[in-house]
Amino acid sequence: MGEAKEPRSECPINAAIEVFGDRWSLLVLRDIIFGDRRYFRELQANSIEGIASNILADRLKRLVGFGLLSREDTRPGQRARYSLTEPAIQLVPVFAQLGSWGLRHRPTSRALRVRAELLEQGGPALWEEFMDELRHSHLGPESPPRSPSVRERLNAAYLAATSSS
Repeated sequence: MGEAKEPRSECPINAAIEVFGDRWSLLVLRDIIFGDRRYFRELQANSIEGIASNILADRLKRLVGFGLLSREDTRPGQRARYSLTEPAIQLVPVFAQLGSWGLRHRPTSRALRVRAELLEQGGPALWEEFMDELRHSHLGPESPPRSPSVRERLNAAYLAATSSS
């Protein structure tokens, strides 16, 4: 993993792509951010893209190594819980923009596009609110989240879309 820590160039886009430029790293982060999946088995069992266990283990290790996730220390036989770090939380606007691009330029299903639509409609104010919620749940107590939380609103929209499909 050490080779990836030194970017090939000093270009900021290259430096970012070297950290999370493969398809699986972004999807793992997506599932932790939007699905609140914090454990290996949750991530694997609920992966709609069907991530293999060896790929998931590698990506979790890489994301911890790059400082996007922290891994709770556990004793043998215990489940390790993963948490977002501040740099990962700051990816919420990037995910919102990627989702907006996907809405306009790629085929999507109603159920899977509804969260991206809400993030697009809510804009930077909603993204900031969501990042504050993530900070609260992943980094420790700051201010308690608003009720209903952004995650609750995103999940309600998703459930409504799946029940009407």
